[in-house]
Amino acid sequence: MNYTAKEVIQFVEEEDVKFIRLAFCDLAGVQKNVSVMPGELARAFADGIAIDASAIDGFGGEVHSDLFLHPDPDTLTVLPWRPEHGKVVRMFCRIAYPDGRTFENDARSLLISAIKEAEKEGYRFNIGSEMEFYLFKTDEKGHPTDEPYDKAGYMDIAPDDKGENVRREICLTLEQMGIIPESSHHEEGPGQNEIDFRYSDPLTAADNAVTFKAVVKTVAARNGLYADFSPKPMKDCPGSGLHINFSVTAKTGDANPSTIAGVLNRISETTIFFNPTNESYSRLGANKAPAYISWSAENRSQLVRIPAATGKYRRAELRSPDPSANPYLAFAVLIYAGLEGIKKGLTLPQEADINFYNADESVLKKYEKLPSTRVEAARKAKESDFVAGILPASVIGYYCGK
Repeated sequence: MNYTAKEVIQFVEEEDVKFIRLAFCDLAGVQKNVSVMPGELARAFADGIAIDASAIDGFGGEVHSDLFLHPDPDTLTVLPWRPEHGKVVRMFCRIAYPDGRTFENDARSLLISAIKEAEKEGYRFNIGSEMEFYLFKTDEKGHPTDEPYDKAGYMDIAPDDKGENVRREICLTLEQMGIIPESSHHEEGPGQNEIDFRYSDPLTAADNAVTFKAVVKTVAARNGLYADFSPKPMKDCPGSGLHINFSVTAKTGDANPSTIAGVLNRISETTIFFNPTNESYSRLGANKAPAYISWSAENRSQLVRIPAATGKYRRAELRSPDPSANPYLAFAVLIYAGLEGIKKGLTLPQEADINFYNADESVLKKYEKLPSTRVEAARKAKESDFVAGILPASVIGYYCGK
């Protein structure tokens, strides 16, 4: 929104704002926040607000545990589900040491660095995300059950699709926050839903993905439901993906083929950052989730597909990531891999115009598989010179072990 700190302070004074939530994510991508009163806002912009990093996942131990949140005024948004009188607003923050140095495990800052690296080389990435989730009923105490909200299937309508009104409320809430959904529909699994975003710059896309999770969980809870973003919440049903649509605007020519080639070239080494949990690997290779490193136009059995679209809507779709990923970290890794592909002039391998779900073993053995377990993915990342060159050792250690 291009606010300055001064404009944010003025907005808070004029719009009856009583609480300012300073938001950030732990290294796993889980949103956290601390609320301050309007009188503390000037200090937050000038000096930051202290937090106990030892209590945050992936932020270290008790020694040198003080970190500071520095709000980004550009990310100011009103939380529509809070009271109209005595409004609550939210800003995402940079995380820094007491001396002002950016904290190396701040994934949002890592993404900003990746974006700047690409822009320095003359390339601008655009990213849009498609995030799937399940809605489950809750018990009399409000705890989630294993019973899905409905039994509907792909793009079904009401009354079979009971999530229609919930998705409508989610989309309207997002619009109030300045986030524009492209489409929404019921997915293949019982109680499974999907809402897609319009493409934007990577930082905005990651902020929107984090906001999206919070909005979905809030709206679901208001409707007596539980929103589940885990990769495989139901054993015999489709898993939930975080499909990442990406494209590159280049200073000269079309850099997108080399970008895709770069992502394919490094996907085995970086899978742990797109699929960070053990459950992630129960999803891969089943119900349209990819298992092999390949690409094709439109084919949904591929790791990367080029959807049928023209002009500014033309982009590539990476289909392996799932919602347990930290979007800041996932987008940063994708940018670095794509940028390497551009710099090295990598060419795409032959298009895999086959259906991996019913192909013969003689065909499948020609293609490299994605890591099939978290242990394998962590080992590949830990041994990768590429990963060591783009991420701090502390981040790699968190995801892969020491």
